[in-house]
Amino acid sequence: MGNTKRTKSQLLEEMQQLRSELTAIKLMTEKQTHELSVSEERFSLAMRGANDGLWDWNLETDEVYYSPRWKSMLGYAESELENKLSTWASLVHPDDKEIALEKVRDYLDGRKDSFEVEMRMRHKDGHEVFVLSRAFLVTRGSDGKPLRLVGTHVDITERKKTEAYDGKQAEILAMIAIGRPAPEIYDAIALMYEARHPGMRCAMLELNDNKLLHGGSPNLPKEYCDALHGMENGPSVGSCGASTYTGQRVLVENIDTDPKWAKIKHFALPHGMRCCWSEPIRNSEGKVLGAFSMYYNHPALPNERELKDLIAAARLTGIVMERDQAQKRIWTLAYTDELTGLASRAAFIQHIEEITKAYCRHNRRFGLLYIDLDDFKRVNDSLGHDAGDLLLKTIAQRLITTCRESDFIARLGGDEFCILIEEMEEEYAAHVAKRCLEAISQPIEVYSRKITPACSIGIAYFPDDGEDPSILLKAADISLYSAKENGKNHYAFYRAELTQKAEYRFQIEQSLREAIENQELSLVYQPQINIETGEIFGAEALSRWFHPQLGQVPPGDFIATAERIGMNKTLTEWVLQTACSQLVAWKKQGFKALRMAVNISPSLFLDQEFVRLVKRIIDEAGIAPAELELEVTEGIVQTDPRNLIVFQDLKDLGVLLSIDDFGTGYSSFASLKHLMVDYLKIDKYFIDDMLSDEKTLTLVGSMVKMGQKLGYGIIAEGVETQAQLKILKDLNCEIVQGYLFSKPVDADSISGLLTGEAHKKILHQCRLDKIA
Repeated sequence: MGNTKRTKSQLLEEMQQLRSELTAIKLMTEKQTHELSVSEERFSLAMRGANDGLWDWNLETDEVYYSPRWKSMLGYAESELENKLSTWASLVHPDDKEIALEKVRDYLDGRKDSFEVEMRMRHKDGHEVFVLSRAFLVTRGSDGKPLRLVGTHVDITERKKTEAYDGKQAEILAMIAIGRPAPEIYDAIALMYEARHPGMRCAMLELNDNKLLHGGSPNLPKEYCDALHGMENGPSVGSCGASTYTGQRVLVENIDTDPKWAKIKHFALPHGMRCCWSEPIRNSEGKVLGAFSMYYNHPALPNERELKDLIAAARLTGIVMERDQAQKRIWTLAYTDELTGLASRAAFIQHIEEITKAYCRHNRRFGLLYIDLDDFKRVNDSLGHDAGDLLLKTIAQRLITTCRESDFIARLGGDEFCILIEEMEEEYAAHVAKRCLEAISQPIEVYSRKITPACSIGIAYFPDDGEDPSILLKAADISLYSAKENGKNHYAFYRAELTQKAEYRFQIEQSLREAIENQELSLVYQPQINIETGEIFGAEALSRWFHPQLGQVPPGDFIATAERIGMNKTLTEWVLQTACSQLVAWKKQGFKALRMAVNISPSLFLDQEFVRLVKRIIDEAGIAPAELELEVTEGIVQTDPRNLIVFQDLKDLGVLLSIDDFGTGYSSFASLKHLMVDYLKIDKYFIDDMLSDEKTLTLVGSMVKMGQKLGYGIIAEGVETQAQLKILKDLNCEIVQGYLFSKPVDADSISGLLTGEAHKKILHQCRLDKIA
């Protein structure tokens, strides 16, 4: 038993060892407690520095601990809000709640490795706070079931605003790039800055002709915008007026007391607007285009961020406004006739296409008037293009005053105009045409010269004369051509047979150029007879064209076409060369006392190269200038003075000149004293009637006597009977031509007329003393 007892020294040793172990345990516990305290402090500081709020959700009881930072993030004090899941449910945005809970379930069930969600929560003062929430599991039960979920909330509102702002900016730049309408972009800019500054309202005003025009303001009252729209710009027209007037930024803290708003504050104050800051909108060259304004419902001056946004908004709006103004200028140039201010051809085509579709759907009619000024070229040629432009402007104004506002008037180009008559009553188009004819024909003084313009009008109806715009326009053009053929200064309705005539003219135009270039035309000649001797005095060269499909094309058709398509000079050159070569051939056959007459278009007398062309052909052919006679219509005496110079140059060259179809035009006898011509050619119109009409006979006698007294030779054309020939000889007419002696024939037939039986017949016809 003694052996089992421990000695006192052993007990003391054991107690000392126990004390040592207890001390060690105590020291370890104190260290762990300190470390835990430090960790808790570091976590608290970390949460505070990270601006995070902490939440701890007991999944079994749905109790949730919300940290003071979590609550303050939403505007609540530490003592507010119950520690329940329903608290979170009442604050989170309805659209985001189910999304967040679904992500919680995915995490708790192991379908996701982590939990993170962005959601909107309602602040105590009513605005939304964007929150980023992350969480992790703290404990699980023995059965593995989750017990607690601990997470953080981070306020990401500013980040989301920045992202939204950047996204909106990108959208606006895309709208600019693809050319969205300016008002649409203005509203998008305003909404972007309004979202960035809750309570703010934005507006843009454009400066045009010193007037302020509404540009965009999606949240300002319409009454206020309408009141400012069209106001004369100036320093006392609110913040915008002062800004656009001075070109400087204008910051008004209180609309009610600021003198710049004194005249117009009654428009703003009833709608709650109390302050207004305006920044001038400039283009890339610094020109003021308008102003961007920001409004609040309380007196204030902008803070640093608001001021930066005001400047940025004005710059962005300036890009849009400058582009819009450039597009408007381009549109104006494209769709407005610069000279007259009427719609252009492009605008007309666009409008007729739109109205054709609309009227086709509703089974309605409209009329199309195609207007072309008569002899407009003479105004340009005689008075110059400035005078022609002045006349066109006057005509445009007369059309505007003649038509209704609903009628669409356009200048297609040159001296051509079109009028679309919508909602047309029966025969209303004819009434408009009559009014246009009357209005246009009123005299106008241009550069001290009195001009009496006239026009021809073609009328077509939709859908009667064409359901397609191009076909309808063609029908109106064809009827216009018909009106001109009927004497000008008329209007004509479209008829189906006119299309056949137009197609015929088109065929001529298409084929004539090639025919002239390939010299597929031919010449025939009609002899001119000296009444006294019966000898052939000369021959008039006349063009002929036989087309394989069209047959014999009348000279009046293809010569007029050559003039219209600019081939007249080429045709005339070929005629002169061929006729002069033929004259040389006749001379080689022994017929030396002959001359050749060739018709010349009056337009060639305005060509500076024409005299040199005639001289070159004469020299190349080897004939004397006096053996060539050039015939021009009497209208030439009424054109500009340059014709007289060409006449004189031709006379100096030694070429003979004659006035063709004398008496049928509009020249006066007095004007003949200005022309150095050799012959007057009395038109067949007078020769036909002088046997049956005493007045015509008197006129022919007067023309012969007057011409001879002025020193001109007289040629009578269209002589077909011996009776006509006798009268002309009694009147002392010198030279005649006509079917009595020969139709126009080929060169070989003319050679036959100069000799043998044919020649004797002509001599016999001229022995008028044997005529009963």
